[in-house]
Amino acid sequence: MTFVKNLSGLGHLYLHQRNEGKSISMKTSARDFDANKTFAIWRVLLAMLGILLAATPAARSQQNPPASQAPTTLKVSTEVVNVLTIVKDKKGHLIPDINKEDFELVEDNTPQEIRYFSKQVDTPLTLGMLVDTSPSQQRVLSIEQEEAKNFIGQVIKPKDLAFVLHFDLDVELLQDFTSDKRMLSKAIDETVINGGGSGALPGTFPDSRPCCTYLYDAIYLAANELLKNEIGRKVIILLTDGEDEGSKVKLETALEAAQKSDLIIYSVEISDRMYYPARGMFYRGDSVLRKLSEDTGGRVIEVKANRDVSRAFQEIADELRTQYLLGYTPSNTRHDGSFHKIHVKVRNQDYKIQARRGYYASTE
Repeated sequence: MTFVKNLSGLGHLYLHQRNEGKSISMKTSARDFDANKTFAIWRVLLAMLGILLAATPAARSQQNPPASQAPTTLKVSTEVVNVLTIVKDKKGHLIPDINKEDFELVEDNTPQEIRYFSKQVDTPLTLGMLVDTSPSQQRVLSIEQEEAKNFIGQVIKPKDLAFVLHFDLDVELLQDFTSDKRMLSKAIDETVINGGGSGALPGTFPDSRPCCTYLYDAIYLAANELLKNEIGRKVIILLTDGEDEGSKVKLETALEAAQKSDLIIYSVEISDRMYYPARGMFYRGDSVLRKLSEDTGGRVIEVKANRDVSRAFQEIADELRTQYLLGYTPSNTRHDGSFHKIHVKVRNQDYKIQARRGYYASTE
């Protein structure tokens, strides 16, 4: 399977899916183009013929029955916004026994009625593991692989689905949705460090700096092409230092795609801090990861030593078992596609809330 996305003049953005160890080609032959062009011409001709036929008196009489026979349809649409929430005390301990009455929810400074409430202890989970395989991860990839496989073994249940995707100078889907832990672990083992600028797709102006790390493109594609139409709890786990280089989309576009797909981003920040200064570069990935994670209801877990990777995955696993689902129908009923800010709080002011900071209204 190959996903192709045209990004408003930015060229094509691709998500490769590995097929028996090989990436499917992205190229379209001239013959395919001519066939598509011919098909398009026939579609236009058939459409014109349909218009001419519809214009005849007989066609009009069939298409426009008497008003008394016209059916009447009443369409009622109710939009529900779901907010997955985690509650902790001052020391960071999870609070698993909060009731609906203890929560308050505000949208754009307007209080909302929480109509739906449940504890998401064992609700089906759809999860994406996004692994950074750019050269900056050379020294940490092996420990990432081992702990990611342990996490999959611990968290994924038969009713859950997960996929594995890696990114460097490509974004490649190594394993599509499955609950098979063996297949997911195999895909994680297949992640290898790409040569960056010396690989198959060198930059226009090659230099000594590594290129590329398509972090934003990976998030955009995972959200738009894989998770957008899934239902229930949707989570992305990023294994990266947060540095992007070369993506076709911007940070804001990737974040918007994640928010529109109602997914949560957890970032396991695994960085080789000496990698960038040694190459005359500044490290700024931590602020990027905070933006992506905190705005979607996740968080960043910084890894400073190998043993911290296991702790990071354990904390994510614990949080996924201690979520609350708050559902409400917005008092603002405009379907204008605008962004609305959400603020969740609880009566106990000593507790801290982790939840997404907003959503985009539908346009339908």
